[in-house]
Amino acid sequence: MSAQTEGCGGFYNLYACCRRAAKICGFAGCPDLGQLAPVSYAPFLSITDQVAEHLRAEILRGRWTGTLPGRHQLAAELSLNSKTVEAALRQLEADGLLVPQGAGRRRRINPKGGTSARALRIAILPFDLEVDRKVDYVVDLHHSLIEAGHAVFYTPRSQTELRFDLVKIARTVEGTRADAWVVLAGSREVLQWFAARPEPAFAIFGQREGLPIASFGPDKAPACAAATRKLIELGHQRIVLLCRRARRLGVPSLSVAAFLDELKAGGIRPGDYNLPDWEETNAGFQRCLAALFRITPPTALLVDEAPYFVAALQFLARRGIRVPAAVSLVCTDGDPAFACCEPPIACITWDTGPLRRRIVKWASNVSRGRPDLRATHTPATFTPGGSIAPVRVH
Repeated sequence: MSAQTEGCGGFYNLYACCRRAAKICGFAGCPDLGQLAPVSYAPFLSITDQVAEHLRAEILRGRWTGTLPGRHQLAAELSLNSKTVEAALRQLEADGLLVPQGAGRRRRINPKGGTSARALRIAILPFDLEVDRKVDYVVDLHHSLIEAGHAVFYTPRSQTELRFDLVKIARTVEGTRADAWVVLAGSREVLQWFAARPEPAFAIFGQREGLPIASFGPDKAPACAAATRKLIELGHQRIVLLCRRARRLGVPSLSVAAFLDELKAGGIRPGDYNLPDWEETNAGFQRCLAALFRITPPTALLVDEAPYFVAALQFLARRGIRVPAAVSLVCTDGDPAFACCEPPIACITWDTGPLRRRIVKWASNVSRGRPDLRATHTPATFTPGGSIAPVRVH
Protein backbone atom coordinates (compact mmCIF):
# COMPACT_ATOMS: atom_id res chain seq x y z
CA MET A 1 0.00 0.00 0.00
CA SER A 2 1.24 3.47 -0.79
CA ALA A 3 -0.79 5.19 1.88
CA GLN A 4 1.05 6.00 5.06
CA THR A 5 0.34 5.18 8.64
CA GLU A 6 -0.83 7.34 11.45
CA GLY A 7 0.18 10.70 12.77
CA CYS A 8 0.30 11.29 16.45
CA GLY A 9 -1.72 9.06 18.71
CA GLY A 10 -3.91 9.77 21.65
CA PHE A 11 -4.32 8.86 25.30
CA TYR A 12 -3.70 12.44 26.40
CA ASN A 13 -4.11 12.85 30.13
CA LEU A 14 -6.97 15.07 31.19
CA TYR A 15 -4.79 18.01 32.17
CA ALA A 16 -2.99 18.16 28.85
CA CYS A 17 -6.20 17.63 26.92
CA CYS A 18 -8.09 20.42 28.69
CA ARG A 19 -5.22 22.88 28.55
CA ARG A 20 -4.81 22.34 24.81
CA ALA A 21 -8.56 22.36 24.15
CA ALA A 22 -8.92 25.60 26.11
CA LYS A 23 -6.46 27.24 23.76
CA ILE A 24 -8.28 25.88 20.70
CA CYS A 25 -11.60 27.10 22.10
CA GLY A 26 -10.16 30.51 22.87
CA PHE A 27 -10.32 30.13 26.66
CA ALA A 28 -6.63 29.79 27.48
CA GLY A 29 -7.09 32.01 30.52
CA CYS A 30 -9.88 29.97 32.04
CA PRO A 31 -9.34 30.12 35.83
CA ASP A 32 -10.66 26.61 36.43
CA LEU A 33 -8.22 25.11 33.98
CA GLY A 34 -5.47 27.24 35.39
CA GLN A 35 -6.01 25.64 38.78
CA LEU A 36 -5.40 22.17 37.43
CA ALA A 37 -1.99 20.70 38.16
CA PRO A 38 -0.20 18.41 35.73
CA VAL A 39 -0.67 14.74 36.39
CA SER A 40 2.64 13.17 37.38
CA TYR A 41 3.53 9.60 36.71
CA ALA A 42 6.13 7.60 38.58
CA PRO A 43 8.52 5.55 36.46
CA PHE A 44 7.16 2.06 35.93
CA LEU A 45 9.21 -1.09 35.49
CA SER A 46 7.63 -4.51 35.27
CA ILE A 47 8.71 -7.10 37.83
CA THR A 48 10.71 -8.83 35.10
CA ASP A 49 12.54 -5.58 34.28
CA GLN A 50 13.26 -5.00 37.96
CA VAL A 51 14.71 -8.49 38.38
CA ALA A 52 16.83 -8.08 35.25
CA GLU A 53 18.21 -4.75 36.49
CA HIS A 54 18.96 -6.23 39.94
CA LEU A 55 20.82 -9.19 38.45
CA ARG A 56 22.70 -6.93 36.05
CA ALA A 57 23.89 -4.73 38.91
CA GLU A 58 24.96 -7.74 40.99
CA ILE A 59 26.88 -9.26 38.07
CA LEU A 60 28.66 -6.02 37.22
CA ARG A 61 29.77 -5.47 40.82
CA GLY A 62 31.33 -8.93 40.80
CA ARG A 63 29.02 -10.96 43.01
CA TRP A 64 29.20 -13.88 40.55
CA THR A 65 31.96 -14.80 38.12
CA GLY A 66 32.15 -17.48 35.46
CA THR A 67 28.56 -18.68 35.53
CA LEU A 68 25.32 -17.51 37.08
CA PRO A 69 23.30 -19.65 39.51
CA GLY A 70 20.35 -21.45 37.94
CA ARG A 71 16.91 -19.90 37.73
CA HIS A 72 15.45 -22.05 40.53
CA GLN A 73 18.20 -21.03 42.96
CA LEU A 74 17.77 -17.37 42.03
CA ALA A 75 13.99 -17.64 42.29
CA ALA A 76 14.27 -19.06 45.83
CA GLU A 77 16.74 -16.34 46.82
CA LEU A 78 14.52 -13.55 45.46
CA SER A 79 11.24 -15.13 46.61
CA LEU A 80 9.89 -15.09 43.06
CA ASN A 81 8.53 -17.71 40.69
CA SER A 82 11.01 -19.27 38.29
CA LYS A 83 9.13 -18.06 35.19
CA THR A 84 9.73 -14.43 36.16
CA VAL A 85 13.40 -15.09 36.78
CA GLU A 86 13.73 -16.97 33.49
CA ALA A 87 12.21 -14.01 31.62
CA ALA A 88 14.73 -11.68 33.30
CA LEU A 89 17.60 -13.99 32.40
CA ARG A 90 16.50 -14.01 28.77
CA GLN A 91 16.60 -10.21 28.80
CA LEU A 92 20.21 -10.34 29.98
CA GLU A 93 20.97 -12.89 27.26
CA ALA A 94 19.53 -10.52 24.66
CA ASP A 95 21.76 -7.76 26.05
CA GLY A 96 24.82 -9.98 25.73
CA LEU A 97 25.58 -10.06 29.44
CA LEU A 98 24.74 -13.78 29.70
CA VAL A 99 25.56 -16.55 27.23
CA PRO A 100 23.36 -19.68 27.17
CA GLN A 101 25.25 -22.98 27.52
CA GLY A 102 22.44 -25.35 26.61
CA ALA A 103 19.56 -27.02 28.43
CA GLY A 104 20.30 -27.83 32.07
CA ARG A 105 23.56 -25.87 32.15
CA ARG A 106 24.23 -22.57 33.87
CA ARG A 107 24.53 -19.42 31.79
CA ARG A 108 28.02 -18.04 31.29
CA ILE A 109 28.66 -14.45 32.38
CA ASN A 110 30.07 -12.18 29.67
CA PRO A 111 31.17 -8.96 31.44
CA LYS A 112 32.20 -7.32 28.18
CA GLY A 113 28.73 -7.88 26.81
CA GLY A 114 27.26 -6.09 29.79
CA THR A 115 29.62 -3.14 29.84
CA SER A 116 29.86 -2.43 26.12
CA ALA A 117 26.75 -0.27 26.24
CA ARG A 118 27.19 3.47 26.56
CA ALA A 119 24.87 6.07 27.95
CA LEU A 120 23.16 8.05 25.19
CA ARG A 121 22.03 11.64 24.88
CA ILE A 122 18.54 11.13 23.46
CA ALA A 123 16.68 14.17 22.15
CA ILE A 124 12.91 14.11 21.79
CA LEU A 125 11.48 16.23 18.98
CA PRO A 126 7.84 16.75 20.06
CA PHE A 127 4.87 17.41 17.85
CA ASP A 128 3.47 19.88 20.38
CA LEU A 129 5.70 20.36 23.43
CA GLU A 130 2.98 21.63 25.79
CA VAL A 131 0.84 18.54 25.19
CA ASP A 132 3.37 15.80 24.47
CA ARG A 133 5.42 16.19 27.63
CA LYS A 134 2.27 15.56 29.72
CA VAL A 135 0.95 12.55 27.79
CA ASP A 136 1.08 9.53 30.09
CA TYR A 137 2.96 7.15 27.79
CA VAL A 138 5.46 9.84 26.74
CA VAL A 139 6.15 10.56 30.42
CA ASP A 140 6.52 6.82 30.98
CA LEU A 141 9.00 6.22 28.16
CA HIS A 142 10.94 9.36 29.17
CA HIS A 143 11.41 8.00 32.70
CA SER A 144 12.16 4.50 31.42
CA LEU A 145 14.99 5.75 29.21
CA ILE A 146 16.42 7.68 32.15
CA GLU A 147 16.13 4.57 34.33
CA ALA A 148 18.10 2.71 31.65
CA GLY A 149 20.95 5.19 32.16
CA HIS A 150 20.41 7.61 29.27
CA ALA A 151 20.17 11.42 29.33
CA VAL A 152 16.84 12.40 27.78
CA PHE A 153 15.63 15.90 26.90
CA TYR A 154 13.12 17.73 24.70
CA THR A 155 14.08 20.20 22.02
CA PRO A 156 13.09 23.72 23.09
CA ARG A 157 10.86 24.17 20.03
CA SER A 158 8.35 21.64 18.75
CA GLN A 159 7.38 20.80 15.19
CA THR A 160 4.24 22.85 15.69
CA GLU A 161 6.25 25.91 16.77
CA LEU A 162 8.58 25.39 13.80
CA ARG A 163 5.46 25.27 11.58
CA PHE A 164 6.48 21.84 10.27
CA ASP A 165 9.10 23.56 8.11
CA LEU A 166 11.79 21.00 7.29
CA VAL A 167 14.47 23.68 6.91
CA LYS A 168 13.74 25.01 10.41
CA ILE A 169 13.49 21.52 11.87
CA ALA A 170 16.81 20.53 10.25
CA ARG A 171 18.46 23.65 11.67
CA THR A 172 17.16 22.79 15.14
CA VAL A 173 18.31 19.17 14.94
CA GLU A 174 21.74 19.98 13.54
CA GLY A 175 22.25 22.55 16.29
CA THR A 176 21.43 20.04 19.03
CA ARG A 177 24.03 17.69 20.50
CA ALA A 178 22.43 14.24 20.63
CA ASP A 179 23.43 10.63 19.99
CA ALA A 180 19.93 9.53 19.02
CA TRP A 181 16.51 11.03 18.35
CA VAL A 182 12.89 10.25 19.17
CA VAL A 183 10.46 11.96 16.78
CA LEU A 184 6.80 12.29 17.78
CA ALA A 185 4.30 12.28 14.89
CA GLY A 186 6.70 13.35 12.17
CA SER A 187 5.51 14.03 8.63
CA ARG A 188 6.71 11.86 5.75
CA GLU A 189 9.20 14.54 4.71
CA VAL A 190 10.60 14.91 8.22
CA LEU A 191 10.94 11.16 8.81
CA GLN A 192 12.60 10.64 5.43
CA TRP A 193 15.15 13.27 6.45
CA PHE A 194 15.80 11.58 9.80
CA ALA A 195 16.09 8.16 8.13
CA ALA A 196 18.92 9.48 5.97
CA ARG A 197 20.89 10.90 8.90
CA PRO A 198 23.79 9.07 10.61
CA GLU A 199 22.28 9.44 14.11
CA PRO A 200 19.75 6.69 14.90
CA ALA A 201 16.13 7.85 15.16
CA PHE A 202 12.93 6.33 16.47
CA ALA A 203 9.57 7.44 15.05
CA ILE A 204 6.55 7.32 17.35
CA PHE A 205 3.48 7.58 15.11
CA GLY A 206 3.91 9.73 12.01
CA GLN A 207 4.02 8.76 8.35
CA ARG A 208 6.71 6.16 8.84
CA GLU A 209 5.48 3.25 6.72
CA GLY A 210 8.18 1.71 4.54
CA LEU A 211 10.98 3.99 5.75
CA PRO A 212 14.29 2.61 7.08
CA ILE A 213 13.69 3.92 10.58
CA ALA A 214 12.81 2.26 13.88
CA SER A 215 9.19 3.03 14.68
CA PHE A 216 6.11 2.29 16.73
CA GLY A 217 2.46 3.13 16.25
CA PRO A 218 -1.08 1.83 16.29
CA ASP A 219 -2.65 0.37 13.17
CA LYS A 220 -5.73 2.57 13.14
CA ALA A 221 -6.94 1.87 9.61
CA PRO A 222 -9.24 -1.09 10.47
CA ALA A 223 -10.65 0.78 13.49
CA CYS A 224 -11.24 3.94 11.45
CA ALA A 225 -13.01 1.88 8.80
CA ALA A 226 -15.14 0.24 11.52
CA ALA A 227 -16.11 3.64 12.97
CA THR A 228 -17.07 5.00 9.56
CA ARG A 229 -19.01 1.85 8.71
CA LYS A 230 -20.92 2.08 12.00
CA LEU A 231 -21.91 5.67 11.30
CA ILE A 232 -23.16 4.72 7.83
CA GLU A 233 -25.14 1.84 9.35
CA LEU A 234 -26.76 4.41 11.66
CA GLY A 235 -27.94 6.33 8.60
CA HIS A 236 -25.30 9.08 8.46
CA GLN A 237 -24.43 10.43 5.02
CA ARG A 238 -22.80 13.76 5.90
CA ILE A 239 -19.73 12.44 7.68
CA VAL A 240 -16.66 14.63 8.17
CA LEU A 241 -13.14 13.69 9.28
CA LEU A 242 -11.14 16.53 10.88
CA CYS A 243 -7.42 15.76 10.88
CA ARG A 244 -4.14 17.51 10.25
CA ARG A 245 -2.79 18.26 6.78
CA ALA A 246 0.14 15.89 7.12
CA ARG A 247 -2.33 12.98 7.21
CA ARG A 248 -4.55 13.99 4.33
CA LEU A 249 -2.51 15.99 1.79
CA GLY A 250 -0.34 14.23 -0.77
CA VAL A 251 -0.46 10.53 0.02
CA PRO A 252 -3.08 10.14 2.78
CA SER A 253 -2.38 8.17 5.92
CA LEU A 254 -3.73 4.63 6.10
CA SER A 255 -6.56 5.63 8.42
CA VAL A 256 -7.61 8.52 6.16
CA ALA A 257 -7.52 6.19 3.15
CA ALA A 258 -9.63 3.68 5.11
CA PHE A 259 -12.15 6.43 5.92
CA LEU A 260 -12.45 7.45 2.25
CA ASP A 261 -12.71 3.84 1.06
CA GLU A 262 -15.46 3.13 3.58
CA LEU A 263 -17.42 6.16 2.38
CA LYS A 264 -17.22 4.88 -1.19
CA ALA A 265 -18.27 1.40 -0.09
CA GLY A 266 -21.29 2.97 1.63
CA GLY A 267 -22.36 4.79 -1.53
CA ILE A 268 -21.02 8.19 -0.41
CA ARG A 269 -18.87 10.05 -2.93
CA PRO A 270 -16.06 11.59 -0.85
CA GLY A 271 -14.90 15.13 -1.47
CA ASP A 272 -13.52 18.22 0.22
CA TYR A 273 -16.63 18.39 2.40
CA ASN A 274 -15.79 15.03 4.00
CA LEU A 275 -12.10 15.86 4.45
CA PRO A 276 -11.89 19.65 4.75
CA ASP A 277 -8.71 21.68 4.69
CA TRP A 278 -8.12 24.06 7.57
CA GLU A 279 -5.37 26.25 8.93
CA GLU A 280 -3.70 24.37 11.76
CA THR A 281 -4.15 27.03 14.40
CA ASN A 282 -6.72 27.29 17.15
CA ALA A 283 -8.56 30.02 15.24
CA GLY A 284 -8.31 27.99 12.04
CA PHE A 285 -10.02 25.01 13.67
CA GLN A 286 -12.84 27.22 14.92
CA ARG A 287 -13.30 28.74 11.45
CA CYS A 288 -13.45 25.28 9.93
CA LEU A 289 -16.20 24.20 12.33
CA ALA A 290 -18.14 27.41 11.73
CA ALA A 291 -17.99 26.88 7.94
CA LEU A 292 -19.12 23.27 8.25
CA PHE A 293 -22.21 24.16 10.28
CA ARG A 294 -23.13 27.27 8.29
CA ILE A 295 -25.19 25.73 5.45
CA THR A 296 -25.14 21.92 5.29
CA PRO A 297 -24.11 20.77 8.75
CA PRO A 298 -22.58 17.33 9.11
CA THR A 299 -24.51 14.71 11.05
CA ALA A 300 -21.31 13.00 12.21
CA LEU A 301 -17.77 14.17 13.00
CA LEU A 302 -14.66 12.05 13.40
CA VAL A 303 -12.12 14.25 15.17
CA ASP A 304 -8.42 13.45 15.35
CA GLU A 305 -6.64 14.15 18.68
CA ALA A 306 -8.41 14.45 22.01
CA PRO A 307 -7.83 18.23 22.51
CA TYR A 308 -9.53 19.00 19.20
CA PHE A 309 -12.36 16.64 20.13
CA VAL A 310 -12.95 18.58 23.34
CA ALA A 311 -12.80 21.84 21.39
CA ALA A 312 -15.38 20.51 18.89
CA LEU A 313 -17.62 19.41 21.76
CA GLN A 314 -17.38 22.88 23.30
CA PHE A 315 -18.14 24.51 19.93
CA LEU A 316 -21.32 22.45 19.58
CA ALA A 317 -22.41 23.12 23.16
CA ARG A 318 -21.96 26.87 22.66
CA ARG A 319 -24.31 26.73 19.68
CA GLY A 320 -26.86 24.51 21.39
CA ILE A 321 -26.17 21.56 19.06
CA ARG A 322 -26.77 18.40 21.07
CA VAL A 323 -24.56 15.32 20.94
CA PRO A 324 -25.56 12.73 19.80
CA ALA A 325 -29.15 13.90 19.12
CA ALA A 326 -28.08 16.30 16.35
CA VAL A 327 -24.47 15.29 15.70
CA SER A 328 -22.62 12.05 16.40
CA LEU A 329 -19.01 12.41 17.55
CA VAL A 330 -16.10 9.96 17.39
CA CYS A 331 -12.56 10.68 18.57
CA THR A 332 -9.92 8.80 16.61
CA ASP A 333 -7.77 8.80 19.75
CA GLY A 334 -8.59 7.58 23.21
CA ASP A 335 -8.23 9.44 26.47
CA PRO A 336 -8.56 8.16 30.06
CA ALA A 337 -11.10 10.93 30.70
CA PHE A 338 -13.48 9.46 28.14
CA ALA A 339 -14.19 6.44 30.34
CA CYS A 340 -15.35 8.84 33.09
CA CYS A 341 -18.01 10.33 30.83
CA GLU A 342 -21.55 9.06 31.08
CA PRO A 343 -22.23 7.68 28.60
CA PRO A 344 -18.63 6.99 27.47
CA ILE A 345 -17.22 8.67 24.36
CA ALA A 346 -16.99 6.68 21.12
CA CYS A 347 -13.30 6.48 20.31
CA ILE A 348 -10.40 4.45 18.92
CA THR A 349 -8.10 2.95 21.55
CA TRP A 350 -4.89 0.94 21.62
CA ASP A 351 -2.53 -0.52 24.22
CA THR A 352 0.38 1.81 24.99
CA GLY A 353 2.22 -0.77 27.13
CA PRO A 354 4.42 -2.22 24.36
CA LEU A 355 5.73 1.25 23.44
CA ARG A 356 7.89 1.61 26.56
CA ARG A 357 9.39 -1.85 26.15
CA ARG A 358 10.09 -1.32 22.46
CA ILE A 359 11.84 2.04 22.83
CA VAL A 360 13.97 0.88 25.78
CA LYS A 361 15.06 -2.12 23.69
CA TRP A 362 15.85 0.18 20.75
CA ALA A 363 17.97 2.44 22.97
CA SER A 364 19.78 -0.63 24.34
CA ASN A 365 20.61 -1.79 20.82
CA VAL A 366 21.75 1.66 19.73
CA SER A 367 23.95 2.01 22.83
CA ARG A 368 25.70 -1.24 21.85
CA GLY A 369 26.12 -0.29 18.21
CA ARG A 370 23.53 -2.80 17.01
CA PRO A 371 21.38 -1.74 14.02
CA ASP A 372 17.68 -1.60 14.90
CA LEU A 373 15.24 -0.44 12.24
CA ARG A 374 12.30 -2.63 13.26
CA ALA A 375 8.85 -1.16 12.67
CA THR A 376 6.32 -2.17 15.33
CA HIS A 377 2.56 -1.94 14.89
CA THR A 378 0.01 -2.50 17.62
CA PRO A 379 -3.70 -3.09 16.93
CA ALA A 380 -6.29 -0.37 17.53
CA THR A 381 -9.97 -0.91 18.34
CA PHE A 382 -13.06 1.16 17.69
CA THR A 383 -15.16 1.36 20.86
CA PRO A 384 -18.72 2.60 20.23
CA GLY A 385 -20.03 4.89 22.94
CA GLY A 386 -22.87 7.20 23.83
CA SER A 387 -21.60 10.03 21.61
CA ILE A 388 -23.00 8.33 18.47
CA ALA A 389 -26.63 7.61 17.60
CA PRO A 390 -28.86 7.01 14.55
CA VAL A 391 -29.20 10.04 12.32
CA ARG A 392 -32.15 12.21 13.23
CA VAL A 393 -34.96 12.15 10.65
CA HIS A 394 -36.38 15.61 9.94
